[in-house]
Amino acid sequence: MEKAAVRLAQLVGYVSAGTVEYLYTPADDKFYFLELNPRLQVEHPTTEMVSGVNLPAAQLLVSMGIPLHRIREIRHLYGLDPNGTSPIDFGFASPQSSEVQRKPRAKGHVIAVRITAENPEAGFKPSSGMMQSLNFRSSTNVWGYFSVSANGGLHEYADSQFGHIFAYGSSREQARQSMVVALKEISIRGDFRTTVEYLVRLLEMPDFRSNAFTTAWLDRLISAHLTAERPDTELAVICGAATMAQNESVQLLDAFKKAMDRGQAPNKELLKTAFLIEFIYEGMRYKFIASRTGPTGWILYINGAKVAVDVRPLSDGGILVLMDGKSHACYTSAEVGATRLLVDERTCLLEEEVDPTQLRSPSPGKLVRFLVDSGDHVKCGEAYAEIEVMKMYMQLTTSEDGVVQFVKQPGAALGAGEVIGVLTLDDPSLVKHAKPFEGQLAACGPPQAYGTKTHQLLRRSLVLLTNALDGYDSPQPAAQLLQQISELLQRPELPFLEFNEVLSALHSRLPPQLTTALQAELTKAHEYSSGFPATELLAIVNSFIGEMSPSEAITLTATLQPINQVLGSYKHGLAAHERQTFTALLQRYYDAEAVFAKCANEEEGFFALREKHRTQPELIIDAMVSHAGVAAKNKIVLAMLDVIRPVNTQSGTLDAAYEEVLKGLAELSGRATAKVALKAREVLLQCQVPSLEERQRQMEHILRSSVSETVYGSGEEYRTPRYDAIKDLIVTNYYVFDVLQSFLHHENPYVRLAALEVYVRRAYHMYNLVDFDYSTEEDAPFMVHWRFILQDDSSGMFAGQVGANTSVSDLKRIMSVSDMDFAVDNDADPEQYLRQGAMAAFDTFERMEEHFERLCGLISGNTEASSRSESPALGMRPLGRFAPMSALTGDTKRGAASSRSPRYSHVLNVALQVPQDDPFDDDIWSERLQQFAASHAVDLRDNGIRRLTFVLQRAGQHPGTFTFRENTDYAEDMTIRHIEPGLAYQLELPRLANFDIRPCFSDNRQLHIYHGVSKQNAADSRFFVRVLVRPGRLSTAVATVDYLVSETDRLLNDILDALEILSAEYPNSDCNHLFISFLPIFNLDASQFEPAYRGFLERHGKRLFRLRVTAAEIRFLVQTGSDNDMPTPFRFCIFNKSGFVPKLENYVEQRDDNGEWVFRSLDSPPGSYNNMLVATPHQPKEWLQPRRYKAHIMGTTYVYDFPDLFQQAVSVQWARVAKLGGGSVSAPAQLVEAHELVWDDATQMLVESDRDAGRNTCGMVAWVLTMYTPESPAGRRIVVIANDITFKIGSFGVDEDVLFYRATQYARQHGLPRVYLSANSGARIGLADEIRELFRPCWRDDADPEQGFEYLYLNEDDYAKLEAREDGQVRSVITEPVTMPSGEVRHRLLTIVGSTDGLGVENLRGSGMIAGETSRAYNDIFTVTLVTCRSVGIGAYLVRLGQRSIQNEGQPIILTGAPALNKVLGREVYTSNLQLGGTQVMYKNGVSHLTAENDFSGICKIVRWLSFVPAVRDAALLPVAPAMQNDPVNRPIAYEPPSGPSDPRLFLAGADTESGWLSGFFDRGSFVETLGGWARTVVTGRARLGGIPMGVIAVESRTVENIIPADPANPTSEEQVLQEAGTVWYPNSAYKTAQAIADFNNGEQLPLMIFANWRGFSGGQRDMYFEVLKYGAYIVDALTKYKQPVFVYIIPNGELRGGAWVVVDPTINPEMMEMYADSKSRGGVLEPEGIVEIKFRKPQMLACMERIDPQVRELRQTLSNPDLSPAQKSEIKQQLETRERLLLPVYTQIAVQFADLHDRAGRMAAKGVIRREVQWATAREYFYYRLKRRLLEEALRRRISTVVSTVTRDEQQQLLREWFANEENDDAFEDDKVVAAWLEQKTDRVEELFDAWKAKVEAENMVQHVSSASDDALLAALQSLSPERREQLLSSLQ
Repeated sequence: MEKAAVRLAQLVGYVSAGTVEYLYTPADDKFYFLELNPRLQVEHPTTEMVSGVNLPAAQLLVSMGIPLHRIREIRHLYGLDPNGTSPIDFGFASPQSSEVQRKPRAKGHVIAVRITAENPEAGFKPSSGMMQSLNFRSSTNVWGYFSVSANGGLHEYADSQFGHIFAYGSSREQARQSMVVALKEISIRGDFRTTVEYLVRLLEMPDFRSNAFTTAWLDRLISAHLTAERPDTELAVICGAATMAQNESVQLLDAFKKAMDRGQAPNKELLKTAFLIEFIYEGMRYKFIASRTGPTGWILYINGAKVAVDVRPLSDGGILVLMDGKSHACYTSAEVGATRLLVDERTCLLEEEVDPTQLRSPSPGKLVRFLVDSGDHVKCGEAYAEIEVMKMYMQLTTSEDGVVQFVKQPGAALGAGEVIGVLTLDDPSLVKHAKPFEGQLAACGPPQAYGTKTHQLLRRSLVLLTNALDGYDSPQPAAQLLQQISELLQRPELPFLEFNEVLSALHSRLPPQLTTALQAELTKAHEYSSGFPATELLAIVNSFIGEMSPSEAITLTATLQPINQVLGSYKHGLAAHERQTFTALLQRYYDAEAVFAKCANEEEGFFALREKHRTQPELIIDAMVSHAGVAAKNKIVLAMLDVIRPVNTQSGTLDAAYEEVLKGLAELSGRATAKVALKAREVLLQCQVPSLEERQRQMEHILRSSVSETVYGSGEEYRTPRYDAIKDLIVTNYYVFDVLQSFLHHENPYVRLAALEVYVRRAYHMYNLVDFDYSTEEDAPFMVHWRFILQDDSSGMFAGQVGANTSVSDLKRIMSVSDMDFAVDNDADPEQYLRQGAMAAFDTFERMEEHFERLCGLISGNTEASSRSESPALGMRPLGRFAPMSALTGDTKRGAASSRSPRYSHVLNVALQVPQDDPFDDDIWSERLQQFAASHAVDLRDNGIRRLTFVLQRAGQHPGTFTFRENTDYAEDMTIRHIEPGLAYQLELPRLANFDIRPCFSDNRQLHIYHGVSKQNAADSRFFVRVLVRPGRLSTAVATVDYLVSETDRLLNDILDALEILSAEYPNSDCNHLFISFLPIFNLDASQFEPAYRGFLERHGKRLFRLRVTAAEIRFLVQTGSDNDMPTPFRFCIFNKSGFVPKLENYVEQRDDNGEWVFRSLDSPPGSYNNMLVATPHQPKEWLQPRRYKAHIMGTTYVYDFPDLFQQAVSVQWARVAKLGGGSVSAPAQLVEAHELVWDDATQMLVESDRDAGRNTCGMVAWVLTMYTPESPAGRRIVVIANDITFKIGSFGVDEDVLFYRATQYARQHGLPRVYLSANSGARIGLADEIRELFRPCWRDDADPEQGFEYLYLNEDDYAKLEAREDGQVRSVITEPVTMPSGEVRHRLLTIVGSTDGLGVENLRGSGMIAGETSRAYNDIFTVTLVTCRSVGIGAYLVRLGQRSIQNEGQPIILTGAPALNKVLGREVYTSNLQLGGTQVMYKNGVSHLTAENDFSGICKIVRWLSFVPAVRDAALLPVAPAMQNDPVNRPIAYEPPSGPSDPRLFLAGADTESGWLSGFFDRGSFVETLGGWARTVVTGRARLGGIPMGVIAVESRTVENIIPADPANPTSEEQVLQEAGTVWYPNSAYKTAQAIADFNNGEQLPLMIFANWRGFSGGQRDMYFEVLKYGAYIVDALTKYKQPVFVYIIPNGELRGGAWVVVDPTINPEMMEMYADSKSRGGVLEPEGIVEIKFRKPQMLACMERIDPQVRELRQTLSNPDLSPAQKSEIKQQLETRERLLLPVYTQIAVQFADLHDRAGRMAAKGVIRREVQWATAREYFYYRLKRRLLEEALRRRISTVVSTVTRDEQQQLLREWFANEENDDAFEDDKVVAAWLEQKTDRVEELFDAWKAKVEAENMVQHVSSASDDALLAALQSLSPERREQLLSSLQ
């Protein structure tokens, strides 16, 4: 072949390197010519590597003229001397050549492979794209080159080959092996597939190894679908799911970071930790749920199985997946419809479900042509187009049958995945889908080995728990994980293992002596089992360090830090380490949630975090991720609080280690953390009482001591209980039944007996026990029997008086009851009132059955019992003294009571122990006990048993109480289940008669909670909470208000905590009721209660309202006289239906004339319970309450409750003024009168009405309120208009618009302030319901409605119905008749009008009407709006048109709701309406002037705002009400504005400093800032000067940040933070100034004080673009229109320059404006420095220097001497320059000072640009009298103008001066104080002067008219006079 190739080249005359290719057939050893390439092939290195000749180099040498035989490598190839020059016989033509030279032979073998961008699995389809990385290293035997580098790429028009690799070996097999190794080591990652893995597969095939392949071999492999080696299937799908989940999570977090960087509040969906991962692999669909368990941990769930993996990012963009203890490097790249995954250098494809209707380009390329036409039908697999990809043509085929429609044109460039056309499928149901994977993955171990030792298990468990607390999902149930951690923390080997692990790691770095000493100590501890010697080990370490030099000690201390850390954590033992561990976990939860708990929503929380960690965004993300999993975290913390036992079991007190973190958790106020806060509060409350174990020990000691005594010589003897010993258990305020239950079944029968007596005496505390007996037979259980006086209604119980022999102590004890029905009849037979009771405790149900008859026998007397004199029941009470009656039994008629038979009067109590293995189900035991009671019903009735009660006890649980009553045939009384019946009467349960009640049980058994549903209205559900407070250890004769308050406070916390939990179970409960009854008697003045209990509302008001508690009653007994006086029951009631206006009522309980117990009110006017029976049941909801509840759910107050809020707000205003005035001000009795404005059809006017609340017929309500406020104690009227959001969601319909319009007009006509309470949903939308019920569609095909319809119509019958409804004339629709072929007449609907207003455009017309009226009202009267709920559409416009607005937090002002906008945008952009129009938007942009926490706060701010406004339009501001004059006007101003940046509010309102209060310009406490969130370089508000209200504008001299938030709807928008310098007007602050001036002028009519300190306007390009010029002009416009006095005062250290002076110059409005300046102020065109730069430059300074400085002057004179030599001139000139340089800084200062002297107040006054110079210290007094004079003068001027409209301002001034000169010294006319006093104090004289002037003017006018009148006119005028007047006039003329 070689010779043939040479001959061929010679034949064609080719002289150069070339390549000839042959086809060789091994079978017959023949070869055949294929082609000649006259060039080197890319495989030329194969020749070079076996020959040793560099062919390109040889070519170059030949081209240089060097012959082949002179080339060294060729000479070497032929075995000749490389340096020789002898010729070479290349053809071996000479025989001697074989002897001289060597025939060339190949040295070894070479294999070459081409690396191409082709996909072997897709027919070697080429592809293009970017190359991310390429790692290949040539070695000794392998060499390669690539045309593309990392970060490069292949375009679609390039060749697919981009690399070539050559492997050399001494044999073919060695070359093959080297190539395989090289290909396996190469790493290529890019957007395209390569042939690398396929080549490896080929090289390792047997045919290739044996060199037995042919040209057909590769074709066979391709047709057999040979693929490259792929990873294991399970490995591929697990790694695929893990990498896809990780990539999706990273993408979401990146989106979160980008949104955060832009200042947007990211969507919480970006923080999710669970992902649905779906893909198709090898034809199987896999569906994983990937749950993130930590920063790197994932759990993959599929078909009920799970796999744990760890995923870690690699620096090259890959992902390392750890699973089953192994690691796998994975790389992914996106392809069209799939994800390419590289696992351990093996490639697989994770496909998506392909949509066959989309015809897409599989790769980038050019569309060459279509093979079918658009609209043709194609078959599955048919080619429809050809594309060119990387020099190759590819056909595209369809995957289903259908019709194609193309959207691209031939020649178009295509991107990967770009749609070429659409395929309309013939049968969509035939589309094949991948089969779902339904099997199970093989079980996998943990991602990595964690170890099985205690400390390793603990470390792993803590990591999982910490991750869960960081917001990730937990792979184990929290309870299981916590139990495991708790158990591991208690293992004694834990510290040894941890210490040894650290010691082993540091062994080589520690001194041997130290290591030996530490190990010896550990060995010693092991030998003696003395526990971990942390203290001893620390001592060894410290001792060793102490003996070292300082430098060595520092080094060793750093080395020993891990050891010291371990020793420090175990220093106080295992228990302390456990506490430390759990405390850290709880603190971790608190740290993550504390920020969010303080914020109203998550968005606020995000921005709070952003502000806190602005430079650490990773902390923000961690905190947000953690909070996103708060629900799961709550479960963990709740379980942790159950596991950790923070209460010391020995002392029962709170462990100090947990106290701080528990208090922090308890203070978390957010809704998301409510359960955790509640649990923490419960734990803290538990710690306030002794623990269960402690109380058990105490109780056993008391019970044993009461029944035993030690006798010398005999030991311990038992006896019946001593009352004195058990008294503490009977009267204690602690709950005892949880502990007492176990002693009812004590092994010692006498202890049982004592426990029985404690139980009975405690349960029957309200009764009068007259006897107590014991049955102590040895062969039977001990029993007790007692006699008591039942609450019976016998007539004798009401007669008589307290007997003389009744003891006071006995009386007090009897008085400690829940009712006050005391009755004594000395002559009555006590036996008829005595009732009996018996009780026994049984260990088993069988023993109870055995001895039950004996227990009943105690009642009938058949069982013997003995009495003990130690019991105080015997011999202490005279029989004539009887127990109290209950006023709550429901029997209110005394006659009925006296006739009731006492036959069934006795009670039985049975204590029964439940087996430990019994499930203790209430219903099961109730049924079992009922069967038992029924079986003994005859015996029970024979013994007169009225009530049978079972007390069931099981260790570790609260006792269960079941009561069965005779009057229900011994069926259970469910209402008192688990309540001792003896206590039930005190809970006032009969008052719940109007409700079906169900007990709700909580851990706090002192609380008795019932959920009631009204019998009249099932929607009326509420909680009734009852609490009884026992006397405890307090003496019944001595108590204090502090005890009542603290005890009620504690109980209230417990009650609210319980309601927090129960409210989740009953979410719609409303009008919840609390009742707390104190059983002890208190000796104090009842008048002290109300102030004390008002504090409850301050402390618990918000929570009470949130939990819908609207009523609370607190009952207690008061003994105000001596011990012999009868105690009086008081009841303190709090009602708060609206949530903000509490109503407090005080009552005593007394008998009426009929002997019934009734409430007597102590208030004036009397309260709502006055004269009602104490037993009156609680009433169901009033009819308005559902509306009130509906409004509260929406976050606002019910509309008819707003007048009450105004009343409460006026009360707050009086209290505030009284506080400022030192308490000398007292409020009137009546604060507010409210009359609703109702349209009267008769008079066609709005009239004031007192109709009942809720009678409105539209969703708008208006009132006229008369408020008696401190500034208007005689009363002022305002008009209030409010939306009723419970009426058609507060939308604006025609009726609403008309009422709003008329009420606003009413306010304008009367000149009254108008207040609008906005809570609406925008303009009303609706449909004609009467038509909706009737219309029909005309179908195109009646049989197939899917074909659609043609029109809507009414048939004849329906049209007739409309005619009948509308009096024969149909107005609600416009139709045209259509006659059908069948003869049917249809009325085709053309237009639907509707029979009612308010369906559409008429509402918009009404909206325009009220919008215009509101705009006019703003210019005419005072308008203010409170946004009390959402304000939408026209509601939002009304807010803005009224200008002044107060916005409640959490209530948006919006045009369109967030859900609607999201729908328009097609994605979840806005999470709430608050993002669009919350206070963070509207308060920051000036739409809202103020914000309020709630409705009441908003109303208070309105009332305070109104205090600055005249009562009616044009009303005088003087005189000022005495209540408002609380700060002397003649005091000096203590606080002076400093030079430099400072807060202007300090000089306006005063400042608290370390040295005390420094007063400001205005009255103390009077300044109220508005628009504070917008344009903060200007401060605006209102204040009082000597009681006179004024508008205020001041300047912020500090630099402020103006933050413009990013718009979530625009992903590219970013938050902008603009720095705005102080004392400069920007567009926003200029607009704010103009807005404030307009507000002060329009409606408020306030004089204005401008404290000027502006350097000018910001004139940069941005500010000019944002219209700073326009807004600056607005200031001039507003001042031009100002109708009240305006004072512009340049403050000390302030300045007014340039354009800033122009817009406030008094010549703008010379009649109203005056300008003043402090002596320290400055005013001018430019700052002095700027003036110097223009007018006092360096030449002028040098001239000044020559004039002043002698040395400079002398040098200049010398320099001008012509006789000086050049050298002398140069020297003098140098001296002069040196002197000038030295003095120039000083003269620059002189120039600045000189320029500054032109800006002083003296020059301003001299030039007349200011009225005068006013010193700051006395400015307050000066401006007060100046303002007072101006106000009085202006009022007089207006009156003058009404007489003569043409009189000029100067003429008015001259007239006033003349009047003053007539009364006072003319020189004093310039004294404002004197003139103001004259105008104010001599009003009568001023009035006379005015009347005289008016008469003179009128006379002059008459003379003028008469002189020019005709005779006829004069005659007519005379004739119009009366005869008497005419006669008088004629006589005067004579």
